[in-house]
Amino acid sequence: MVVNLTQTSASTELLKQVFQRIDAHSCPTLFNFHMHTVHSDGRLQPSVLMEQAIAIGLKGLAITDHHCIDGYQAARVWLEDWQWNNPESRIPHLWSGAEINANLLDNEVHILAYAFELEHPSIKPYLQKRPITGKGYEAINVIAAIHDAGGLAVLAHPARYRRSHFDLIPAAAESGIDGVETFYAYNNPSPWRPSARESEQVQQLASEYSLLNTCGTDTHGLNLLQRL
Repeated sequence: MVVNLTQTSASTELLKQVFQRIDAHSCPTLFNFHMHTVHSDGRLQPSVLMEQAIAIGLKGLAITDHHCIDGYQAARVWLEDWQWNNPESRIPHLWSGAEINANLLDNEVHILAYAFELEHPSIKPYLQKRPITGKGYEAINVIAAIHDAGGLAVLAHPARYRRSHFDLIPAAAESGIDGVETFYAYNNPSPWRPSARESEQVQQLASEYSLLNTCGTDTHGLNLLQRL
C-alpha cells in the first residue's frame, strides 16, 4: 500500500509549532490534546465533544481514545458537516490522536500519538482497540511506529506512574519521544488547572532533554473542562 504523507507532514509541522508555544494557560480553553469518547473509556459522544470544543472556543484539539480512532473519525465527519453549514464560523483544528500502552523501564506507560497517517501500516496494529504485545509493546517501537506514520509521540501524564518521572522522561527521550504532557491536573481539581509542582518539574525535564510541551484535560466524563 502506498501512503502519501505530504498532508500528514504539514499537519505534523503545524502541531509541532503549536506545542512549542504551549504554556500553563493554554489548556483547557485554547488547546486540549487529551480527551476520550464513548469509543474507548469516555462518556462523550464525538458530536457532543465537538459541540463543546466549539462552544469553549478551542483553537485546536486531539481526541485520544485508547488504541482507537473511531471517535476521531466520527468527530471529523461531524466537523466537516458543521463547517459546511456554518461557512463563516471559525472552527478548531482537529488532529488525529490515540493513546497507546507501552513498556518503558519495565513500567506500563501511555504514549499519545498525534497527527499520524491513519492508514499507515506501522500504526495500524496499535489501533485495534486493544494493547499490542511482544516487541511492539516496547516504548521504543511504539514511538518508531508513530514516527513512521508521520506523527508525533508524547509521554502522557509522566508523573502518574509507579516509576518516577525523573527516570521515565530521560528514558523516553532516549527512545525518541518528541514531547511530554507537561501541563496536567493530577488531582482532578475544579476548576481544572495544571498541578503546579509536577508541571514545573516536567517542564524543567522537557527543557533539559529538548522535548516539546503539551497539555490536556484527559477528559473521561461529560465536560471537556474536567477530567472526570
